[in-house]
Amino acid sequence: MADEQGRTFYVPGEGGWHRVAELPALRPVWVDTVGPHELRAAAEALGVGVQGLRMLDSHPVFDEVARWADPTTRPSPQDLDDSGRHVRGRVNRSNDGEVMLSMPTVAYVESTRDVHTGILTCVVTEDFLITCELGDAGVLSRAAEKLCDGLPLPDTGVRQVLAATLVTLVNRAADVEAALGDAVAQVERTVFSDDGDGTNPLSDVYGLKREIAEARRALGPMSSTLPELEAETSSSRGGGRMRLRPGSDDRSVAWLRHVRDRADRIGSHLDAHDGLLDAMLSVHLSQVSVRQNEDMRKISAWAAMITVPTLIAGIYGMNFRYMPELDWKLGYPLVLVVMGAVCAVLYRSFRRSGWL
Repeated sequence: MADEQGRTFYVPGEGGWHRVAELPALRPVWVDTVGPHELRAAAEALGVGVQGLRMLDSHPVFDEVARWADPTTRPSPQDLDDSGRHVRGRVNRSNDGEVMLSMPTVAYVESTRDVHTGILTCVVTEDFLITCELGDAGVLSRAAEKLCDGLPLPDTGVRQVLAATLVTLVNRAADVEAALGDAVAQVERTVFSDDGDGTNPLSDVYGLKREIAEARRALGPMSSTLPELEAETSSSRGGGRMRLRPGSDDRSVAWLRHVRDRADRIGSHLDAHDGLLDAMLSVHLSQVSVRQNEDMRKISAWAAMITVPTLIAGIYGMNFRYMPELDWKLGYPLVLVVMGAVCAVLYRSFRRSGWL
């Protein structure tokens, strides 16, 4: 649970990271905050420089600091569904070496097939990591579970927390991609179903295309931010507060490349799902066109059969004085037989040609 200032503290120890009640004097330390206001306060308390604080103040997520500062007006998780929709992923570094990383997060609601986006913000130095997550993806809570359970993770110290966070973020994106793939497969079965239940899959297809587009918008900043972070890590050998022990940068670059490659694969899978939906849309429209042609042929066939008796009845309904067969006793039955015979011949012909 967070303290009165909305902060949760973690320190490394035997068997993984451990949660502590208050800010420890030892470093490294991970401080998880509940909102932007708490993140800035923690950064100021931990000695982030003036330029680093200005970077935080200029971030779009801090436009609503006043609303977050008051617990009575703080948004609920349900109000944060799309908090990261218009936030661009970024990596900024101050002259003192603090690195601010932000990128969107994604979560999937299976009941409604909705993709919800959020935003994850981190302030990273050699000694501490401060994090804040808006949205319902639960990246930081899952990362904390991994760290506290002592699961094997790349890197050490603060970068181990960063690795767990980014790996979890990409895992959540992979879960969303897999769920969208299952939804696409379900819609595909509907499109190619022969049940004839009259269900129109167009709304499902367009809905999934919209959610895939939202997931791709969130994954795009992730794919562009990771190379920036990789370059930042590679350049940290030159000095500053991000300089770690020899060899740690190589280890960081290795897992960052792995995370970046996985993010790229997820993006490729989303592109494939979107392409499959385009193909399904084309097939569905073709099926609709074929059904319309079949209906038109049936209508034309029945109209042709109705035309013959209508024509004969119309001619004899003119009531002219001199018309063939009017004086015959069998004239009326003969006309009925002729109309029936012509209709039977037409019906048989249309059946053979597949129009009926």
